[in-house]
Amino acid sequence: MESASEPTSGYVQSLARGLMVIRAFDESKPEMTLSEVARATDLSRAAARRFLHTLVHLGYVWTDGRVFALTPRVLELGFAYLSSISLPEIAQPYLERLVAEVHESASVSVLDGPDIVYVARVPTSRIMTVSINIGTRFPAYATSMGRVLLADLPPAGLDAYLSEVDLAPLGPHTITTPAQFREELARIREQGWALVDQELEAGLRSIAAPIRDRSGKVVAAVNISSHASRTSPEDVRRDFLSPLRDTAARIAADLAVAPASRAISR
Repeated sequence: MESASEPTSGYVQSLARGLMVIRAFDESKPEMTLSEVARATDLSRAAARRFLHTLVHLGYVWTDGRVFALTPRVLELGFAYLSSISLPEIAQPYLERLVAEVHESASVSVLDGPDIVYVARVPTSRIMTVSINIGTRFPAYATSMGRVLLADLPPAGLDAYLSEVDLAPLGPHTITTPAQFREELARIREQGWALVDQELEAGLRSIAAPIRDRSGKVVAAVNISSHASRTSPEDVRRDFLSPLRDTAARIAADLAVAPASRAISR
């Protein structure tokens, strides 16, 4: 995997910086001044100004002359990916059925570098301090979906992942040592599912199962998340695991017969 710190001969720095400017905007910073964008991206004011005005010209950023904000046109950047795969549209009705059965939120995500990215979701009540939408990213190591995805990596891929990621404590129970993390992934690999108890955020429990393609490779994960005040880890295993695994199997079965040109490859 190539990183921005080790660009290849074909690396286009200006494109990378332009994308960095777009990604600087988020839920906590929907609008920023030029100075704020420069600080958020570690660019000079002059460079930030050039990128912002280029994005304004292309229609991806709006400005009133003082503050800048993304426009809905940025959704086009992700639409090509989402429209080229069948997973979100296949998963959505199964997620709706699952949520109706367990009365908790359910989601599907894929692995993208060190993160999981949400591609389908049916929420119930809000249980996190941040809202989760399609495209939301979380560090894979601290999430149930991330762990079932990481558990399927070949040894070299897992070694590379652990050499690059910082297992920082995000919740009260986050696993923060590579040795313990490897043991947990081995357990997940053997049992076929992952339970994460307040590792991403205090009060959040989630359980996930893998979604496999026609070759048996894990290409996505589905989870059920709940608040610790409503469910114990034992409750989660007893009440959620069976319907969750059934949902994963149904999604995988539909993926297996989807057109090959629309299958997910990672």
